[in-house]
Amino acid sequence: MTNEKFKNYVYDLGVILKEKALDAKVEKDKSAGAKDTDYNLGYLMAYYEVVSLMQQQANSFEIELSEIGLDDIDPELELH
Repeated sequence: MTNEKFKNYVYDLGVILKEKALDAKVEKDKSAGAKDTDYNLGYLMAYYEVVSLMQQQANSFEIELSEIGLDDIDPELELH
């Protein structure tokens, strides 16, 4: 497998995870006070952890967040 395939895979993964994380935030906010509030909060927390970890690892490996599709999301602000 070529480096380009890996780069495309990681970038697409980042973008998809970001979209799903933001959707999870919307669902959590919509379910406030409902039966599934705890589930939606847990679901959002899982995405928060994954997005944060991907960003931390990219920084550790000196990879620009734009290369993994996560340069325009701040989990601390957008996924709480």
